[in-house]
Formats: sequence, structure tokens, C-alpha cells
Amino acid sequence: MSSQFSFELQHVEKHTGARAGVFHTPHGDILTPVYMPVGTQATVKGVLPRDLKEAGSQIILSNTYHLYMRPGDELVRRAGGLHKFMNWDRPILTDSGGFQVFSLTKLNKITDEGVYFNSHIDGSRHLFTPEKAISIEENLGADIIMQFDQCSEYGYTHEQAEQAMERTSRWLERCVAAKTRDDQALFPIVQGNFYKDLRTESLKRALPYAADGIAIGGLSVGEPKQLMYDMLDHLRPDLPAGVPRYLMGVGSPDCLVEGVLRGIDMFDCVLATRVARNGTAFTSKGKVVARNSVWREDFSPLDENCDCYCCKNYSKAYIRHLINVGEMLAAQLLSLHNITFLHRLMAGMRRAIFEDELPRFVEDFYASYGRG
Repeated sequence: MSSQFSFELQHVEKHTGARAGVFHTPHGDILTPVYMPVGTQATVKGVLPRDLKEAGSQIILSNTYHLYMRPGDELVRRAGGLHKFMNWDRPILTDSGGFQVFSLTKLNKITDEGVYFNSHIDGSRHLFTPEKAISIEENLGADIIMQFDQCSEYGYTHEQAEQAMERTSRWLERCVAAKTRDDQALFPIVQGNFYKDLRTESLKRALPYAADGIAIGGLSVGEPKQLMYDMLDHLRPDLPAGVPRYLMGVGSPDCLVEGVLRGIDMFDCVLATRVARNGTAFTSKGKVVARNSVWREDFSPLDENCDCYCCKNYSKAYIRHLINVGEMLAAQLLSLHNITFLHRLMAGMRRAIFEDELPRFVEDFYASYGRG
């Protein structure tokens, strides 16, 4: 582990093995388990950095692919890196751009060298290699950076998934060789689709490079949730104990709970702000679709158990009104609420881990939130 990073495992819950820890980084400590809001374009949509901090955000994500496209990683470097460019003085994680290369673009060719693709913005042609991804991430200057990997789709055959896993392992070695900054922690990514033998092999190959942390990718990609949970159960005994474990792209309240139960420390997802822009709120009693007419004369807050700015100051009726007249404040308030809700959920689980009461916490959560 780099001298600028260290992970302290503070407590393991005696009933479930869930973990509470602290990850020390150059831009501050991260208390785990942690949900990380996603700021794809160097901003969390609709939420000021000041309000993110008040809500409890310890670390946010930005996207390598999108920032490479606009405004360009060299510009961000000249601005002093992402922290200065976006005025965020706490930790940042950047993904490698691999998922976007495969999901947003028209692919021309995937080879061991890298991926040729056309920009989703203007159709221009580009090549992403492991070396290129690391160069971009170093220019962006995040505290935690991810290897360039090939995320295989749900439904891939074993042969297709094996090819992607093998390529991910080879690309990991090249990412490690290309990395030059010691103030960034590089996390390898475990791939292998939904084939346990491939996941086991991918993890085995990633472990020598997991000095600072390890990530699990390629889950929550359209499969039944139980299938994801089964894969986490399969991987759990072999995951390293002394570094953070990061489950990529997972952020619904129930999946956060189930991930923590399976020893995961870090999570990220765009879901909180995406559903907010569609008028949906996470609450302690389940989802509330705030645009629905049932709330027209409901002057209570979204969640009476929430102390966010939205819930302390506004009613369901008001938020419904904002949505129906197309005011952007609705998405801002709902985004802030949803992020706050997820932070409070993670903080509650952290407390329950220290108290060895996580099973009761989970039981109460499901009784209120609902398994549906």
C-alpha cells in the first residue's frame, strides 16, 4: 500500500461479518461502509458541493471517459486537477472509462491493444488503451483510480466472458506498469461475468495488485438481484481483508444493505440523482413518486424521519407542484434528499456494525422500507 493510503479495519460485526473501517487518503479519511455520489461531468447533477458536504458526502466519483471528451483531461490538469477544477477538497474516485467505452459508443474494434471507438458526441474516432486510461486519470488527479477493464454483458457465453476476463487481467498489468503517481491508489477490478470459475480466477490474478483496494465490476448490469448476491457470497471468502472492497455501480437502498451484509465497504451509483430527476424519492417507508396526484394536498415532508434540507423545509404537495410545472428546484431538492437518505442509511449500518446489531438493523429496515 502506498504510504499516502492506509485502511484501518475498525470492527467486524459478530453475526454477519460486515465491516466498519476508515480509509486514509491524501484528501481526507473515508469512513466505511460508504456510499459515493456520482459526479459524472465533474459535478453531482443538481447539488452544490456545499450541500453535498452538509448531506454527509465523504467522497464523490467522476468519469474518465466523459472528462476526456469534454473539457479534456489536459485542461483539467492545467486547472490544477479535479479537486481545484470542481472545488471539491475531499477524496475523489475516477473510473477508467471502460464501461462508457463499451456502453455509450459505437465500437469499431476490441483488441488486446485497447478499444477503438467513435465518440458519442461527434463521432470522432479514438483509441483507449490501459496506458491511455492511466494517463487521463493521472491528469485528472483523483485520489483513487481504476484500472482499464472490459466489462462483459449479462448473457455472455462462458467463452465470451473468459476472453473479457483474460483481457482485463492483461490490461491490469499494463495499468500498473503505466502508473507514475504515488499519490493515487489504483484499484484492480474483478470481472468474469456470472461464471464462478471465471470470477475466482479473476480475483486470483487481481490480488497481487490489490495493495490499496479491490473492486468488483460487472454486477448490477441487468441480472436478477439474487444472482448478484450469490456472486458476492462466492467471492467473499477470498476477498482481501486489509483493503477496501468496492462494489461498482450499486446504489439502491436494498442493494446497499445486502452488499454491506456481504462485507463490501464502498459503493457508487447514479441512481439517487437519476430517479430524483424523474420525481422519485427514497424514504424510510419505501419509494415515493412525488409527482403522483395522491400528494396534491399532502403537506407533510417526503420522509418524517429525514433531517435533510428538503424534508425540513418543504412538503410533498410543494414538490409535486414543482414537478408538474417543470421547475428545476424539484430535481435539486429530490437529489439532495436521496443522497442524504443513502448517507444516513450507511451511517446507520456503520453504527449497527460497531454495536453488533446489524441483523436487527436490517430487519427493521426491511420491515419499514419493504422488500418490494
